Amino acid sequence: IICEDKCILLCMQEFRVIFRCCVLIVFASVYLCYTQARLAYVTAEAELKVPYADELPSREAQLTALKTTEEFDVLVVGGGATGAGCALDAVTRNLKTALVERSDFSSGTSSRSTKLIHGGVRYLQKAIMQLDYEQYMMVKEALHERANLLEIAPHLSAPLPIMLPVYKWWQLPYYWAGIKMYDLVAGIQCLKSSYVLSKTKALELFPMLKRDKLVGAIVYYDGQHNDARMNLAIALTAARHGAAIANYTEVVHLLKTKDPQTGKEKVCGAHCKDVITGEEFDVKAKCVINATGPFTDSLRKMDNQETSNICQPSAGVHIVIPGYYSPDNMGLLDPATSDGRVIFFLPWEKMTIAGTTDTPTNVTAHPIPGEDDINFILREVRNYLSPDIEVRRGDVLAAWSGIRPLVTDPNSKDTQSICRNHIVSISDSGLVTIAGGKWTTYRSMAEETLDAAIKAHGLSAEPCKTVGLMLEGAKGWTPTLYIRLVQDYGLENEVAQHLASTYGGKAYDVAKMAEVTGQRWPIVGKRLVSEFPYIESEVLYAIKEYACTAIDVLARRTRLGFLNVQAADEALPRIVQIMGKELDWSQERKTAELEAAKKFLYHEMGYRSRSEQLTRTSEINLDYQEVVRYKKRFHKFDKESKGFITTVDVQRVLDSINVHIDENALHEILNEVDLNKNGQIEIDEFLQLMSAVKKGQVSDSRLAILMKTAEETLDKRGPVTVDRSGGGV
Repeated sequence: IICEDKCILLCMQEFRVIFRCCVLIVFASVYLCYTQARLAYVTAEAELKVPYADELPSREAQLTALKTTEEFDVLVVGGGATGAGCALDAVTRNLKTALVERSDFSSGTSSRSTKLIHGGVRYLQKAIMQLDYEQYMMVKEALHERANLLEIAPHLSAPLPIMLPVYKWWQLPYYWAGIKMYDLVAGIQCLKSSYVLSKTKALELFPMLKRDKLVGAIVYYDGQHNDARMNLAIALTAARHGAAIANYTEVVHLLKTKDPQTGKEKVCGAHCKDVITGEEFDVKAKCVINATGPFTDSLRKMDNQETSNICQPSAGVHIVIPGYYSPDNMGLLDPATSDGRVIFFLPWEKMTIAGTTDTPTNVTAHPIPGEDDINFILREVRNYLSPDIEVRRGDVLAAWSGIRPLVTDPNSKDTQSICRNHIVSISDSGLVTIAGGKWTTYRSMAEETLDAAIKAHGLSAEPCKTVGLMLEGAKGWTPTLYIRLVQDYGLENEVAQHLASTYGGKAYDVAKMAEVTGQRWPIVGKRLVSEFPYIESEVLYAIKEYACTAIDVLARRTRLGFLNVQAADEALPRIVQIMGKELDWSQERKTAELEAAKKFLYHEMGYRSRSEQLTRTSEINLDYQEVVRYKKRFHKFDKESKGFITTVDVQRVLDSINVHIDENALHEILNEVDLNKNGQIEIDEFLQLMSAVKKGQVSDSRLAILMKTAEETLDKRGPVTVDRSGGGV
């Protein structure tokens, strides 16, 4: 293959891949000529009876059902995507169903994904390269489930174009063949056909791209969703169909009874504990399903201490940076990072997500994003973006780590090459375990699990009905729903769009709960923080959705904690105030909620990593002229040459230029930079701040911007002349 003045020899392995793909494309093209569908379509099942169509039962009512029901057919342990999917599958088969989750729904891996609904381009590549039929079928199944998920929750999901930039001519046919195969495997459920872009067009659509040596790009389509809200929608749909579900309900140990025929012990339920009240009770069930994700082996060892581990956990870190790093509706795929991983760079909730890593880890309920992983992602992002764009460490607004429950040989060390497939196993005592898999395939995994459980336990059940079954909020949603919200309730346009895309048809219920602002516009809908469209009535509605803590609201009912940890920290006191009033919390409980949420943001959402960019030991990396300039700026506030400034000094300067800031807000601004927490900013602390800003470790420092703006305003004014003052004496 000749590329301008350079001859590039493709390795035989890559040539074989292209040849195989081209042959398949030729044979499949005849079929595609007759397919008109460009958007996925899934035939919905007949509508089922919904016992709680009008209003969800309260958490207290759900706990009562768990305690008083003589025996359930199925008890699902785990409230992630797979567990909620199993509960929905079971209850819609007319099985008496219960679900318990020791934390909140989607509190683990299911809320910490890349937010993609995808078949897995790289798995298809492996399937072709290795002629692996199992991986091919996994991709095919995932693409079917992708179509179903986009259909049953249109308010929470949508197709997303993803660009694969190409920097070598020979890679164009290679990647084009692979992506076309991806379209072909999807068949009539292909979202939109992939296409090739010239260099000029690629830069027009993604102007942030590095243009040097760029030869073109390929764009393909996958799905994107709000993962925690999707998980919650599955759980709430199960509850509406009659499942007894309860978060913050921990399994202490499994219940067992002897089989009168065989004399063997059989699992017959679980002894549970309400984490909020401490009350313990038994939940009896004919069948117990273990859907605990990374904690799969913990529950299996409750059943049998001698059982060997089947899960090898892997940590995946993601970061969130400002939305200006990516176009509003175009993602980016880096197919081969410096260490062989894949990095996605995606617009989400008007921000940009970048990730992920893939590192062996220990199982923990509170994974923490590491600084090394954050910097690795930033380095890879820099490799693909224009050198004109400075990718700063200080632009990381949030970061999180999710633990993937990979199914593998426990002796394996290389988790990156492990296939994300799943297994369903049944122990000698009848415990059904579903482990591994992907977010996208939660529904088919649940179907397979229930099929196995029904067969093993002799349950009387109907066929699976979850294909095409609309999830919570899907009914009544239309793309123009937000307009009705603006017109009928007087909500801001941005807020109305957010409510429609978060709650779907239930957005009206949230809007009805919104308080009047007292302003001309918007009429209703007080924001929790000014730069995000989350409003106070969402906190009240979150309680109806089984939110029990401030973390539930920050991280999973709204996504503020995942989008901007500082904004989440600012919204936290008001969230606690609203929840405290509604749930009649004591002052002690409110204080505990504040502390727990701050700890969550600090450790699990990357606030610690962000705040540690400016420490007491930070080096001052400024040249002489910069030091002089910043000292001059500092002394405009430190008129008495004390060597430090306080809120009083800052307020005095602001008053002189007619700028007014709330005293509490001013304390917060200074506290961000006050490293030794003595209530004042020393000259060294200020120089450390400016050095960190220069190196990109800190961005959007409110104090730095405030002082710069004040200095510029004062310099423009200049000294007041004698003539202008009226002559003087």
